Amino acid sequence: MTVAAAPTIDSALTRAEGGFALSADEAEALLGASGEDRERLLQTATRMRDEGLVAAGRAGVITFSKKVFLPITNLCRDRCHYCIFVDTPGKLAKKGKSLYMSEEQIIAVARQGAAMGCKEALFTLGDRPELRWPDARAWLDEHGYETTLDYVRAMAAAVLRETGLLPHMNPGVMSALEMASLRPVAPSMGMMLETTSVRLWSEKGQVHHGSPDKDPAVRLKVLEDAGRMRVPMTTGILVGIGETVRDRAESLVAIRECHERHGHIQETIIQNFRAKPATAMQNEPDLGAIEFVTTVAVARLVMGRDARIQVPPNLSDSTELGMLLRAGIDDWGGVSPLTADHVNPERPWPQLDDLARRTREGGFELRERLTVHAPYIKASETWIDPGLVRQVFALTDPDSFLANESARPATQSGAGARHLGFVVQTSELRSALRQAETSPSGLRDHQYAALLRAEGDDLDALASLANDLRRYTVGEAVSFVVNRNVTSSGLTRDGEARLDSSFTLPLLSRVANDAWALGATEVCVQGVVPPGMPATSYLDIAAAIKTAQPGIHLHAFRPSDIVDGASRLGLSDDDFLRAAQEFGVNTIPGTGVKILSEAFRSRAAPGDLPIARWTSIIRAAHHLGLRSTSVMVYGLGESAEDRIAHLRELVRIHQDTGGFTEFVPMPAQADYLVAGRSETDEHRAVHAVARLMLNGEINHLQVPWTRLGFEQAAVMLQSGADDLGGTLCDGNVAPAAGAEQGRVMTISDVERIARSLSRPTRQRTTEYGEPSDERKAVARA
Repeated sequence: MTVAAAPTIDSALTRAEGGFALSADEAEALLGASGEDRERLLQTATRMRDEGLVAAGRAGVITFSKKVFLPITNLCRDRCHYCIFVDTPGKLAKKGKSLYMSEEQIIAVARQGAAMGCKEALFTLGDRPELRWPDARAWLDEHGYETTLDYVRAMAAAVLRETGLLPHMNPGVMSALEMASLRPVAPSMGMMLETTSVRLWSEKGQVHHGSPDKDPAVRLKVLEDAGRMRVPMTTGILVGIGETVRDRAESLVAIRECHERHGHIQETIIQNFRAKPATAMQNEPDLGAIEFVTTVAVARLVMGRDARIQVPPNLSDSTELGMLLRAGIDDWGGVSPLTADHVNPERPWPQLDDLARRTREGGFELRERLTVHAPYIKASETWIDPGLVRQVFALTDPDSFLANESARPATQSGAGARHLGFVVQTSELRSALRQAETSPSGLRDHQYAALLRAEGDDLDALASLANDLRRYTVGEAVSFVVNRNVTSSGLTRDGEARLDSSFTLPLLSRVANDAWALGATEVCVQGVVPPGMPATSYLDIAAAIKTAQPGIHLHAFRPSDIVDGASRLGLSDDDFLRAAQEFGVNTIPGTGVKILSEAFRSRAAPGDLPIARWTSIIRAAHHLGLRSTSVMVYGLGESAEDRIAHLRELVRIHQDTGGFTEFVPMPAQADYLVAGRSETDEHRAVHAVARLMLNGEINHLQVPWTRLGFEQAAVMLQSGADDLGGTLCDGNVAPAAGAEQGRVMTISDVERIARSLSRPTRQRTTEYGEPSDERKAVARA
């Protein structure tokens, strides 16, 4: 008997190029490609993807879905060793988090997403928690639901009815009967196969041991049942969790063969493992970029030209996205302008403008699609429940069957905001609290002012509401940026008498080099340059920093500094901003204002810029692409109505420009709105109301830890805040050159604060992007 020779990389590539379906043996061989073989693999994957896009009528188009992520419950009966999404009832109680998202919370997030142009509501949750946790069973009984999936179905129906978003169900393992129940409320569903490796599930110590829903046979049956039920299905593999190359090959072939039988796999996700803190795999290395790209290319060849191959863009460094395009992907998956990736809270979604730019750099156009892919919309009579067809087509471009990007979801009922399951209280404050549950940014100004005066149980309810809103939008991660501060008021000439806080331009270059060596991604510069210094001083400062370290982000010059710099050079504010941008300024601090009221400014801060001048500079900066922070300085005798008017004006500016990166409420002194209320409660009310009012506009709320201290900062992080701002490292060169010298927050401090709240941390860039792995490693060295 003759034994067939094992396939070679060359023979496997030749068969793929000829359009033949690859075997697991051939896929395994290709997964080992390197050098010239890998280059040929990538070229073949690229060509195959491009041919498929032409055949689909979308040549040169990469798609994504604009979504909101709804983490219905973090409870699960499984025990996956890499998962940070899942919690226990005890840990949820410690965080002050409910076992399940309430209907009010779900509708509030979905409604805000719809207002921001989202069209998909991703329902994600743990598998069958009621079979493991008595608390979950009791919650379902109390609320009148037999199973978690029954609750999910009811919530999907509510989202459809109240917001018009199209639910995409990702509830884990489902029976055929359960899929039949969910099909009328969800045009698509998903469940990652992850792997066909029985070893990872059956052997003690492996990643899926003790997780009944990760049995590969169970998951393959779900995919088969979905095909028989005519459910457009998303699935895929998770790579880097201990599986072998053979496992990857067999998993991909299993997905393809299932699709060949039923035609229902609308997209295949190739997801790379990223280690999470506080998990059994926290010390395991992430999958390398080259190995991941090779796996993606092999997936393209195995699945064929007509398959949709997706990779999550937030799980790779932005510089690697071009390689993934070369590997044959055609879809970035769901990306949210509102909510975090709750499964990967340390990995933020890319800004859509940035994703579009990266896609263009790869030679493609980025287009929005719906949660259900175009071929299934075209054949809606087979694949979509008749009761959903109208809402799906209302959001569909009639030519491409991708999303009509200008369309907005239409509700089934046409109803606006409503109170779900509550009787509205008679008091203004409690009425405002109830309304905020479903429309946090939709209250009237007098209602927000009433909330600012909340005390006792009402304040606790307000802070809890803001904390939940933060949790279900920006997520659980406590973010921070590694930075160095410099006070430009310290600039001096060589040879002049100097204070410890003084610096020359050559010394400033050394400061930038030192900051970079310490892992900083940002240098923040603000302060009026001393009289008598050259007219070009502000631009000289920018040039010194960016010449020394071109890769560092320069966050520099308040509006008052800009006025001074423009005056010295005889320029308009706009022209000075353009010059500063040319010299390397990336963003500006939106400080130098207290309350956006000219009457208040003239009375309490007459030395500040006139409000109209400050506003004009901020708007001009934003229109030039120079984003800024936003602040409010409170406790100077202003009224609650003054504070609300200030926040309202920030919202108006942001709606026009989209330029604010975050909001920072800055306490000035102990001048409280409510006599006898504690300092901490004053700050809690401000942070909580800001979270509600700014929801969906300025999504990041930063705690001013230098003013509040670490202990109060932790309380604010439970009152709606999500960010701790900059670490303010002093550095080894001219440490006194920063205004906050001696007040340093180390990464260990951030982790300790987050750990006390049972929350993860996330190092960010100035504009809330993801620093490179190299920068993060240097910062922690």
